[in-house]
Amino acid sequence: MEDQPYNIHNSRGELVIVFLRRDKRLKKTSRWELRQDGSLLLRVPARLPKRRVGDLLQQVTTQLDKAIEYNARRSDVDLQQRAEQINHKHFHNKIQWNAIRWVSNMQTRLGSCTGGGSTDGEIRISDKIKDWPEWVIDYVIAHELLHRKHPNHSSAFWDELKAAYPRTEQARGFIQGVSFATGRKFEHDRPAT
Repeated sequence: MEDQPYNIHNSRGELVIVFLRRDKRLKKTSRWELRQDGSLLLRVPARLPKRRVGDLLQQVTTQLDKAIEYNARRSDVDLQQRAEQINHKHFHNKIQWNAIRWVSNMQTRLGSCTGGGSTDGEIRISDKIKDWPEWVIDYVIAHELLHRKHPNHSSAFWDELKAAYPRTEQARGFIQGVSFATGRKFEHDRPAT
């Protein structure tokens, strides 16, 4: 059976296309996920009555609005505070940078840190990861902070990162899982050189 398209509007009034897919593996619950093109895939139990679809779409709209609101609260100021906490807790305040901010123009990179020139010490974190678990975002921040000390992915970089941020391997595993699930290769997956 082909996915059925439905239109909903999020809290900003933007049109979101929801593709409803009946899934024989689901018995009672439904699941939705945001696709790369901005649409949603809503998987529902195969036997869900058509009369319940409207209520389910309303629930999805509410959940989507909560996610948008939550992500909007994650600001550059919050990011700066998190970086300061990570620097204090994991690097004993030894890392210095000029600015850290969320950016929307990174597609496969999770973050970047500049070294030298007029933008020296500027860290950018992809806003595509705002809805990832906090400990993974903290890993990405720690990773970019440590590039202020180690500009490349040397053995010394990885050794220090693993020692300073204990969930490094777990976070890298999460990123690899997302890469596999989405078919996109994120750049923090690079092995030590």
